[in-house]
Amino acid sequence: MRQRHTSSAILSQAFSSGSVMTVLGITFFLSPGWSGDRTAQAAEAASAPAEADLQIEIVKIGLGKEVVITQGHKEWFMRVEVTPENSVVVRQEKDGERYLLDDSEMHDRAMTPAEVETAITDFINSVKTRQKVK
Repeated sequence: MRQRHTSSAILSQAFSSGSVMTVLGITFFLSPGWSGDRTAQAAEAASAPAEADLQIEIVKIGLGKEVVITQGHKEWFMRVEVTPENSVVVRQEKDGERYLLDDSEMHDRAMTPAEVETAITDFINSVKTRQKVK
């Protein structure tokens, strides 16, 4: 499974400057090789045939979370970074080495733990639903 890394210095600078362009640029710094703080892990999804080969990994990162879902050569990634002042959400979808989605958004307040959990759960459910439809 490919993993991502985010430079803490880049995120800190983006959060403190409040620059949307800086925050949007965060996705350019996400690349394989980051090991991160692996404090929480999720089990594989295996309830429905279309979901059977989805590999789901959830990691708690500070006040936020990250999820990586893989199925063969497809990969979905979401990271929610939270500071006391604001939050950044990064979403990516890849088919092999080709990015189908590379999106980020910034919120001008800290997301609550419940909002982070809801965002991650909704993302996972949306991937599962799209796989069932296919």
